[in-house]
Parts: sequence; structure tokens; C-alpha cells
Amino acid sequence: MIELGFARGKRFAVMGLGKSGLAAARALAAAGAEVLAWDDGAGARAAAEAAGLALTDLHGAELSGVEALVLSPGIPHSFPVPSPVAARCRAAGIPIIGDVELLFRARPAAAYVGITGTNGKSTTTSLIGHILKGAGRPVEVGGNLGTPVLTFAPLGEAGVYVLEMSSYQLELTPSIRFNVAVLLNVTPDHLDRHGGMDGYVAAKRRIFQHPARSHTAVVAVDDDHTRAIFDELEAEGRVAVIPVSAEREVPGVWVRDGLLFDGGAEPVLDLRGIPTLPGRHNWQNAAAAFTACRAAGVEVDAIVAGIRSFPGLAHRQQFLGEADGVRWVNDSKATNADAAEKALVCYDDIYWILGGQAKDGGLAGLEPHMGRIRHAFLIGDATEAFAAWLADRNVPFTRCGVLDRAVAEAASMARAERLPGATVLLSPACASFDQFRSFEHRGEIFAALARAEIEKGGTPP
Repeated sequence: MIELGFARGKRFAVMGLGKSGLAAARALAAAGAEVLAWDDGAGARAAAEAAGLALTDLHGAELSGVEALVLSPGIPHSFPVPSPVAARCRAAGIPIIGDVELLFRARPAAAYVGITGTNGKSTTTSLIGHILKGAGRPVEVGGNLGTPVLTFAPLGEAGVYVLEMSSYQLELTPSIRFNVAVLLNVTPDHLDRHGGMDGYVAAKRRIFQHPARSHTAVVAVDDDHTRAIFDELEAEGRVAVIPVSAEREVPGVWVRDGLLFDGGAEPVLDLRGIPTLPGRHNWQNAAAAFTACRAAGVEVDAIVAGIRSFPGLAHRQQFLGEADGVRWVNDSKATNADAAEKALVCYDDIYWILGGQAKDGGLAGLEPHMGRIRHAFLIGDATEAFAAWLADRNVPFTRCGVLDRAVAEAASMARAERLPGATVLLSPACASFDQFRSFEHRGEIFAALARAEIEKGGTPP
């Protein structure tokens, strides 16, 4: 646990007692702070009480003397409507921060690598952590990736905290000071939470707000928003800015036809044979990770070895096994169309399982890839909207409603058709909360169902 010595004797409010909020409340209490902790959910309150925390209803509590409100990133503080507790604190002039801010305040001398972007940040964060560990650096990896930052071990000067940063977290971290900050891409997502696209872009740009010249900004310049941010940062001249691209040569690190170049005429790595990093989007992730680790002082040979040995991530184009010539892939993390596109371009003859709580725009942008779809299997709240969209594009589909039926239907059709190289792909293009606790929960259930089907005709990896 991170020691929050600066908080001793001070008063903090903590709103939202999920994994990160509960860790924050416990760390503050352990430091000797007075903690006013609350969650609107009865289950979270019960878990907090079981962990030994006293609860205070922040909707009506006396807030005088509160140093800051530590707010769960999932609770709105501005748009579309601020939480009543956040509104109370803002009206009282109380700063609203997140758990990452507490980490920065507690460990100001530590080294930090931060990663953000609409898509790919979890893979890139994990890949950077994997490379640094392989190079012998003490590392803690987490943040939005899942591990609460205040549960980290305290690291010495040689250690690095590698943090996946969501737009929500960036807005709650005023003391951001990453030694290396990475921006992968910006496409429309979470627009209701940021008051529109301009607010969302501004939130992502906050990862670069530290002005120290010795720090490095790594910007993938493959979309209009990131190119504009790169140009702004370069014009400001406050940080060293390195461009990366998976589409064209740039004066930094780029990938051409799966070959990664580091400024020279000869490639330093062939990414095409790395099964855990398939497709152009993962080549961008690899280029960004390569550049970030170079900026962190890791030798090229160690970076290349780390990329080659990367085991991949669960729920992100996770290869589950193959049977009867059909691959099974879990891409439950694809919670919007842009993320699903990254998987669709990697496979042919796809038995596509999709649906859930649709994001703004639905399946827009996926039209060019419908020729790859052998059949679609629809689940969740988006079923009728997605059925109409697929019908308009002459894509055959089955309304399945629930995941277990979709898996059974896809397995049956794939076995009957026996197309070499076919893939059963869960890439929902939707949030999971209509039927599941999280995208991880959805992916775990799919993986169990898929492995049961694989065992009927083959051997999982």
C-alpha cells in the first residue's frame, strides 16, 4: 500500500467505494486522516464496512475543513449532470481529485509513464510494463487497467509507475507529471461525460500538461485529433515530442507493412509474426510502447525481446483455442465500433457475436468490413437496432438475446460450414452493463463457453 503521510491529521471525503475508492479510503485512514466515506450503492457500503471503514452520508454531511473530495472516476462531476455530492463540494470550494492524484502527492520523486487514448491503452500499458520488467526495472502497472494505484508497492528511484489513464482520471489529477506520456488516438467516446468532443479532446490532452523540458511526449499521429495535439505540443516547445505511426513514415518511430522502424533505413522488428499483437492497431501500440521504453532508457534489444515475449491481454483479441479449423477469439474489451473494427480487420469468415448497451453512433464506420462477416449473432439491448443496421447491409444475422445461445449457434454453424481459417469472434461494439457486471465478466463467461465448445473438437492452447 502507498503511504499517504501528507494526509495525517487532515480531513478527506471519499465518494464511490469500488476498487479504487475503497483503496483510497483505506490508505487515507491508515495514514491517520479523518475519512468521510460514502457510496450510493448498498453493496459497496457493506463491503466498506466489512473492511473496517466507518461510513458518512456525504449528501448531507458537514463538509467544513475537508481537504479534498476523492471521487471515483465513474461518478460525473460536470457533465451530463454532476453528482449531488460533487456539486456540494464544488459549491463549497473543495477540490475534486482522484486516487492517482494522491499517488502523485505521496511519491513525487518517483518515475511515471502514463498512457491514454480512446483505444489500445490497456494493451500499450501492459506491454510497456512487460518490457520494463524484462529489462530488470522495478515496475508497478495499473490505474484504469484495473489495479488501484494506492495498492501499489512504494518504489525506489530505479522503479517506474506505469499508469493507464482514462479521460475521467485525467480530469481528476491536477498534479500530473509523467516522465513519459503517451497518446494513442482520439475517437468519439464518453462524449456525454465531457460535454462534447472538444471537452473529450481537452481531457486527453491533459496528460501532457507538465511543462518540464526533460519529459517526453509520445504521440501517435494517425488521426486528426492527435495530429493537431502533436502540432500544438511541438509549437509550444515545452516538452520533447516524438511522433509514432502505423500508417506512414514519420520523424520518430513508424511501422510499414508490419515492420517497425526507429529512424533508420532498416527495420528493428518484424511485428507480423507476433500472435499477441495482430493488426495495424496493435502495430501502433507496439510502436508507442517501443518509443516510450526508449525514452525511459531501455536498450533496443531489451525492448525487442519484450515485445516478442508479450503474452497479450485477456479480453483484447485473446486467442482461446482452435477446433475443427475454427479459431475462437475473445475481444470483449471492444465496447464501441472503433474498437471492434480493430478486430474485424484481422480475420476473415467471421462468426461475429455482438451487442449489449450501444454507444453513440452504434455500428457506424464498420460498413467496409461487412464482407468479412459470415454470420452475426446478436445479444443484449442493442439487438433490434443492430438487426436493422445489418439487414440494410445484407449481413445475415440471428437474434440470440443472450451470450450462451449466441455461442451455441455460432459453434453449430461454424462446425457445419467448416471454412478453413474461420473465426468465432466476440467483439461486441457495446458496453456490457445490460447483462454483465463489466466487460471482463462478459469475456470470462464467453471464454468458459468457448473452451467448452473447443473441447468438443480440439485442444485449447
